[in-house]
Amino acid sequence: MIRSRKLHIITCLLMMLALILLLLTKRTSEETIKYFPPDSSISFSSVDTNLKLLKETGNDQYMIKWTANSGLDREIYLRQDISLLYMDGRLKGMKGLWKESEKDIGLEVVFEESDSSHFQAISFHHGEVHYPNDKIKSIQQMSADQLYVIDSPHTALESFREPKSHMQQEWKKTIDKTTSQQLQFAWREWIDTANIEIDDYNLYPLTAIIQFQQQPIDGLTQEQTDRIIGQLWEGLYKNYILPIANQSKTNNQIMPLILIDKNNDHLIVLFNNEANQLEKLYQQLSVNN
Repeated sequence: MIRSRKLHIITCLLMMLALILLLLTKRTSEETIKYFPPDSSISFSSVDTNLKLLKETGNDQYMIKWTANSGLDREIYLRQDISLLYMDGRLKGMKGLWKESEKDIGLEVVFEESDSSHFQAISFHHGEVHYPNDKIKSIQQMSADQLYVIDSPHTALESFREPKSHMQQEWKKTIDKTTSQQLQFAWREWIDTANIEIDDYNLYPLTAIIQFQQQPIDGLTQEQTDRIIGQLWEGLYKNYILPIANQSKTNNQIMPLILIDKNNDHLIVLFNNEANQLEKLYQQLSVNN
């Protein structure tokens, strides 16, 4: 009787351990964006990031809808999208979604804000395609959007992506100047602290890497550039996005700065972590591989 009871307890413990290991394995898979060689047999049917001014809510505040969507023609093993939102160069929010055996991902956030600001969102749409004999390929694409919101007591609430009037041009100039001064000051401080020789690098704010979707990094092919960008997002997700996403709220971190070595040997990402401390992420480009 006692022996049977002990055997039952041991069996239950083993089952619980197996369940815990299964959950941990699933969580590890879920919380990883991993670059694999591109799969030319499949492509995104749609990708989109959108920022839209909804309405004024009173008390000098307004609503913004932030969405990111991507779709495939068929289901694949793993789909994962992540979208980052910056307000005047500072982190406003992160939103991500992971799905197995899925083709479409949709992200949507509606939030309230005040004052005239420049909103920028960039998204990374990613998927894994699994084949027999443990062969894995990946699919990736970026999308982005920006929106200027003018909230002034002297004019009606309005928004634009590109200025279409003299007044909008003046507002854009004012907002951009203020934001640029703050970013440049912070980035210069990071570069000095990290003891980086700035003349050896080309500098890009995180939201600027969307340009490499259509044009390669200087001196590289588009194929090499796509691999570098995929590996960059892999590093960002592990070292920048996940630690901050696990916090109850962001600390309005300054937008990360990406420094690409002019000889295309490596790149460096400078950013503030979840504790607002400077971190330096190094990525060997290995363009000949």
